[in-house]
Amino acid sequence: MPITPFHMGPGMLIKALLQGFFSLIIFGWAQLLMDIQPILVVLTGEGNLHGFSHTYIGATLIAIFSIITGRWVYQAIMIFIKKDFSDYQKKLFDVPKKLTLRVCVLSAFIGTYSHVLLDSIMHADVEPYYPISLENDINLILSIENLHKLCIYTGLLGVTIFFIIRSVKLKK
Repeated sequence: MPITPFHMGPGMLIKALLQGFFSLIIFGWAQLLMDIQPILVVLTGEGNLHGFSHTYIGATLIAIFSIITGRWVYQAIMIFIKKDFSDYQKKLFDVPKKLTLRVCVLSAFIGTYSHVLLDSIMHADVEPYYPISLENDINLILSIENLHKLCIYTGLLGVTIFFIIRSVKLKK
């Protein structure tokens, strides 16, 4: 799923379940970094669309880069959006001023590994276990339509669960 928002659906569900132990911003940053290679291939017409970045080794390296750079991205986004938050919104979204290393690591690795997993289902050219194996045993275990539905439904479920949990916590 190069350059699509579908990956954010499962991310929303994970955020809802893990709440403050997971950063949707770091997860999204990792998603964006995962698709730099496919974007460059689309723009230049050169290279393998899902090449090394869509292997678990490539995803590991991108996750590490996401961890290192993600805090700056997070802080820049928070400066931009938090200034317009009301006191209620600040409580509702429970946005920490700084992210812990644990949150960054968890969010980045879930982001990159889930990206490889979802793209392995959708794209035959993904070789997730390279260089150990060039096989992609999970390609099309779900139809593309059902994979898109899964991503959308997990996102909707995640948003619903997130706001139910946050609303209950605010009432306490």
